[in-house]
Amino acid sequence: MRVIGGIYRSRLIDMPKGVEIRPTQDKVREAIFNILGDISGKVVLDLFSGSGAFGIEALSRGASKSTFVENNIRCVQTIENNLDNLQIPPDRYSIIKGNALRAVYGLDEAGEKFDVVFMDPPYHRDLAKNCLINLDSCDILSQFATVVVEHYRMDELSSDLETLVSDKERKYGDTLVTFLKRHAENADS
Repeated sequence: MRVIGGIYRSRLIDMPKGVEIRPTQDKVREAIFNILGDISGKVVLDLFSGSGAFGIEALSRGASKSTFVENNIRCVQTIENNLDNLQIPPDRYSIIKGNALRAVYGLDEAGEKFDVVFMDPPYHRDLAKNCLINLDSCDILSQFATVVVEHYRMDELSSDLETLVSDKERKYGDTLVTFLKRHAENADS
């Protein structure tokens, strides 16, 4: 896998060995960043990080900071190695070794705010739906935040969200990428 754009463009990203993950195809990742547009200066949260490709891509494209959340130790080591190999300064990222569903609450308690949240959990386990419910109940999204969820096209996301609303969707084979924004009445808070 490689970085698609920005200052680390064309640099390779290692994948975790001995771990069953489903990496996002380069064309899908590129399409997501094209839809997001300029992310310079944004603070990014990469949930279910795997290799860290989303957060690294965001840093390459000018994000000020990426927070990676991953519970598999081999994946965490791969993220650390990828960041080290690219010589990304440690003040531009943080890594949380833990469960993404619970990490959202810890970030809320710490008063963290994110402009872009990437979520690419394993399919068929309701992880995307449950994590969205947790995100919806916490206050970690900035006023104009975007949440990007990559999920299986048949996996339903929660329709009972109070602060988030689906903005657009893109289909790539069996993968659906859903972009969510804050409800207009919640964007002012």
